[in-house]
Amino acid sequence: MRLPSSRRRFLTCTGALLWAGSMPDKLLAATAGRDYQVIAQTPLPGPSVEVLEFFSYACPHCAHLAPLLEPWSRKLPAGVIYRRVPVTFGHVQWSVLARAYYALEALHQADRLQEKVFTALHEQQINLFSEDELFDWVQKQGVDRNKFIALYRSFAIQSKVQQGDQQAMGYGVDGVPTLIVDGMYTTSPAQAGGNAALFPVLNELITRELALKKRR
Repeated sequence: MRLPSSRRRFLTCTGALLWAGSMPDKLLAATAGRDYQVIAQTPLPGPSVEVLEFFSYACPHCAHLAPLLEPWSRKLPAGVIYRRVPVTFGHVQWSVLARAYYALEALHQADRLQEKVFTALHEQQINLFSEDELFDWVQKQGVDRNKFIALYRSFAIQSKVQQGDQQAMGYGVDGVPTLIVDGMYTTSPAQAGGNAALFPVLNELITRELALKKRR
């Protein structure tokens, strides 16, 4: 299924740099207002730094970023929590995909199938907006169909979708992919200057927040 042109309004992203393995000793001087925006003056409570990725399986730019973001997220240093938040922006079809993500997450299958969902939608043209096709596809991936459907249709999953949308609104997210670092900073491939520039910006912001939390 080819996505309608209205879904091509999202932020462009190409290429990437992954986490270098250890935190750099010297910050790269990312610039507020250019590479990222400051959205709060105090970080989230607790010793850990939280990185949120607001995304949708329907977004082609999220699909381009996923193969680069996933390995980067697995190499984050201790003390950093990475979490995906699917958003719907009020689109009924996107709600199908958001519920699918949370159902897969509840079954501990989200990490394994994250890139495969993007591939199915954007490369193989499988209509995962259709619940019947979604359920068939999930079963083919080795996921228990009945358990998935029960979770997908549950009140708990629907509540998570609503909470994710509310969280996105609270942070002022109006396009995806968007990343929030510890509730203080927001950045994206478009703002950072493309995927190649996004990851150094994220790394710097994470390094900064880890250092600040260690001093508290």
